[in-house]
Amino acid sequence: MSKTKHILGLSGGKDSAALAVHMNNKYPDLDIEYFFTDTGYELEETYDFLNKLKTRLDKPIHYINPRNSFDYYLKKYNNFLPSQTARWCTIEMKLKSMETWLKPALDEGQEIITYVGIRYDERGRVGYKPTNDLIKAKFPFIEDCIDKEGVIEILESSGLGLPDYYKWRSRSGCTFCFFQKRSEWIGLKENHPKAWEHAKSLEKQATENASAFTWIKDMPLTELEKPEMIAKVKEQHKKQMEKLKKNKQKIQQNNPFLKGEDLNIEENLALDDVSSSCLICHK
Repeated sequence: MSKTKHILGLSGGKDSAALAVHMNNKYPDLDIEYFFTDTGYELEETYDFLNKLKTRLDKPIHYINPRNSFDYYLKKYNNFLPSQTARWCTIEMKLKSMETWLKPALDEGQEIITYVGIRYDERGRVGYKPTNDLIKAKFPFIEDCIDKEGVIEILESSGLGLPDYYKWRSRSGCTFCFFQKRSEWIGLKENHPKAWEHAKSLEKQATENASAFTWIKDMPLTELEKPEMIAKVKEQHKKQMEKLKKNKQKIQQNNPFLKGEDLNIEENLALDDVSSSCLICHK
């Protein structure tokens, strides 16, 4: 058995996918194991994107499943929904599942190198903090000076492109991820009505059991789904995108190297700041 095990976790997002393609092409001699921790509640677009990614890699993607369902863990946590300050879903359904998968190797004293998709323009951020000294993180995008534009170039040149959920959502993750913006929850309702109803049922179960949280702070989904609220949120999102576009145009005009460049990208991609969210789910 090799003394070192190389792993690369996929979230279903653009950065980890681009990192997988980058490592596959630039470091073909590294025996990297690609894995995806599948909660069973991922977006359909995420599964489609991973299936497409498989055709760009020389090694298979290993799918890791949690021991139990979200509904089981919701009851375990007294029907309190996860939130930004209590991310038990990530711990139970992502991190613990990954650590269980790695346990046999760690028990044998095998060193594990995990490759993380933090980009050069995000350097300084902290990713997954290993709980075992045998697990060490490496950041190839930082070492190779690959920023957000570089990630897009990798995806486009490989023919992989962006996940389809960027048409209405700015990040990967579960269908009911609490990091979603209000406009993205509406996108879930419009694109995946069954998943929307499931999220509502989970929220109803939680609130009926005195949960302190709804999926959106101070805004239950039953309120968000009202036509007047949907119209208001969509108008706010439209104004936000227009402001973002103007700022980009100003940057383009002031930078002679950007003049004539096409700034048309998926509009939700422009909002994919995961600085406060979960790297395991969203990178």
